[in-house]
Amino acid sequence: MDERELISKKDLLEATGISYGQLYRWKRKQLIPEDWFIRKSTFTGQETFFPKTLILQRIDRILNMKDDLSLDELAGKLSPLLYDVELRKDELIKRNIVSKVVLDRYAAKDAPDAIYPFEKTLFFFIVDKMLQGGGMSLEEGVKLLETLREHFAKCENGNGELLLIRKMGVSSFILTTGAGGIFFENGVKVVERLSLSDCVEELKMKIG
Repeated sequence: MDERELISKKDLLEATGISYGQLYRWKRKQLIPEDWFIRKSTFTGQETFFPKTLILQRIDRILNMKDDLSLDELAGKLSPLLYDVELRKDELIKRNIVSKVVLDRYAAKDAPDAIYPFEKTLFFFIVDKMLQGGGMSLEEGVKLLETLREHFAKCENGNGELLLIRKMGVSSFILTTGAGGIFFENGVKVVERLSLSDCVEELKMKIG
């Protein structure tokens, strides 16, 4: 079963009230990832579709932010490209970017003044987010960190998705790249599904 629901360009424009020109201007400004524009054959010919949840969330964010920020500033906030920024461990807790529970559990050996690059902060941030969602255990957090450390670099600067799936009590993490479909065998439950670019964006907003 394909877990991803698509929306056609026509339905997207009607649902959001934006114009064709706005959609493609935002694409050129990299506010909307190019790989979200999915060309598919239909009975009327070739049409463009989008991953429905991702595109609706992204357009809602753009519409809410566009009055306060220029398109270039928005691009900086929404771009999946990773920040070149380093943060101290104690600063992450003090600024409520990552919880103390997560850092005590998964970075206990690091000194309070240990400095983390953006990517490592992102990993802790994602683990924190998954734990707070209630679908992942502390033990599974170890497995998630290992998965991110091993495979995140393959996700083209944060494009893709993270899935936590479970079947008969056995959990697995999946990192996807791009906007292609994902198919599961019967009995697999998708416990959590996160857009990596949304996580990057959310962390950037927290860092400021």
